[in-house]
Amino acid sequence: MSTPLVEARMLSRHYAVRTGGILRRKFTPLRAVDEVNLSVASGETLGLVGESGCGKSTLGRMLVKLNPPTSGDLLFEGQDVTAMRGADLLRLRRSMQIVFQDPFGSLNPRMSVESIVMEPLLIHGAKADAAARAKVAAMLEQVGLPARAARRFPHEFSGGQRQRVGIARALILKPRFLVLDEPVSALDVSVQAGIVNLLQDLQAELGLTYLFIAHDLAVVKHISDRVAVMYLGRVVEVADKRAIYANALHPYTEALIAAAPAVRPGRVRPPRAPGDVPSALAMPAGCRFHPRCRHVMEVCRAVEPTLTQPQPGHFVACHLTGVGG
Repeated sequence: MSTPLVEARMLSRHYAVRTGGILRRKFTPLRAVDEVNLSVASGETLGLVGESGCGKSTLGRMLVKLNPPTSGDLLFEGQDVTAMRGADLLRLRRSMQIVFQDPFGSLNPRMSVESIVMEPLLIHGAKADAAARAKVAAMLEQVGLPARAARRFPHEFSGGQRQRVGIARALILKPRFLVLDEPVSALDVSVQAGIVNLLQDLQAELGLTYLFIAHDLAVVKHISDRVAVMYLGRVVEVADKRAIYANALHPYTEALIAAAPAVRPGRVRPPRAPGDVPSALAMPAGCRFHPRCRHVMEVCRAVEPTLTQPQPGHFVACHLTGVGG
């Protein structure tokens, strides 16, 4: 892998959640993201998958500096930007943007499409003049919308068209890194392929780097170069997509693949993980997946495994590998 464009080192985000009754009120830590080490190489698409509530979106927001970390470091092009504030942070934001999951809720219904897409330019010092309007029109056409769409409002568009507006807004500053937070999960299946193909075309044209967050393993397999799997705030496996789907090393990754709809019904698949995801307010001791794992051993109940590299480019946090402790 080439030099990372974005790198997380022991990155954590914890929240204090109020629990207990009125007389015994206390605050319990919720470890939404817990000591994550992850890197995204320039020009690649890293898919990030896991069940709802595992910390995918929180991690994505941290990587574009929308959520500050509780601890750990965030590097962009090798520079530590964890504590960056003020004018320095504003300049950094030109290089990293986010596309949100919900195209219905992420656009201001009171603003025209031209105003929505132009807003980042104005924040960064541009004027609302003919040159800015020309940039907006060109960007709309690049994402597959006619220039005349600039005069319309979000409610006049379909879900797929609104997501194209969101993509145009994210790209108007010409960023290098985009977090795509489940960008097609709220769309009809019939339009998902169009958005995914658009994202791939834009990546090739503009040299973009993506963190693609999703729960649809088929979409992740199609668009990603590598895949990272999260469970209860931790990254448990990272590998090239071919290695992940052909030879998953973590039982949770196996369970995710088993839970996906079968493309070839006759194919032998591993059993799904039993039970439900534990509460993030009461993490299991040892390996967080051990209460649901069919391979559980005594060491799993006591020692939390760390990410190791049993195969070149393939990282896994599991005692089954023999080096996970």
